[in-house]
Amino acid sequence: MNKQIKLAPSILAANFSILKNEINSVSNADYLHIDVMDGIFVPNISFGIPVIKSIRPITNMIFDVHLMITKPHRYIEKFALAGADIITVHAEVCENLQDDLRLIKSCGKKAGVAIKPNTEIKSIYSVLQDVDMILIMSVEPGFGGQKFLPIALEKAKSLSNFLHQNDFLQNNIDIEMDGGINLSNVKLVVNSGANVIVAGSAIFNFPDRTKKILEFREKFSC
Repeated sequence: MNKQIKLAPSILAANFSILKNEINSVSNADYLHIDVMDGIFVPNISFGIPVIKSIRPITNMIFDVHLMITKPHRYIEKFALAGADIITVHAEVCENLQDDLRLIKSCGKKAGVAIKPNTEIKSIYSVLQDVDMILIMSVEPGFGGQKFLPIALEKAKSLSNFLHQNDFLQNNIDIEMDGGINLSNVKLVVNSGANVIVAGSAIFNFPDRTKKILEFREKFSC
């Protein structure tokens, strides 16, 4: 049975001066994707724990928190307390990836692992027993509005096939994809095996976000 496709608008593309209104404008989506950048692992700085804590009372949406930071184990518990529901760490920067994933789970949160475009999908197979979600980056992490990298589709297909062939279906692992996704390519993304779709400018660059989210959902079902 196919998994439900979930849409996760990324607030990196939102207008921060009216963030409450921006979040409310995408309330018909499934998750709220929150990119946390430290200026070290990626060449950009976004927002952190205080912002997540301040927006938590605004919405009941699931907070999908993507940590693009070095040594994430230092902050996992604080992000959990701030209101994150899913915490995703990058395989490339964790000193002990399995320990970090288990720490996330010990906080009562879902654990995700992310990989950059040049990271082999096979590199995270050893921790599949400890993950709830795998995030395949379809752009270089750090900035919104980049062009989609098709290599991500092949990674998602390989991962989906591996999960099916190695008895991981009962683990109910989600495959998320993030970067350059819009209405013109989202069907390719879904067909590759991804079921959690992150979209930033493809939603927030339009005044009627409710309508845009419905247009995405129509693409999922066609």
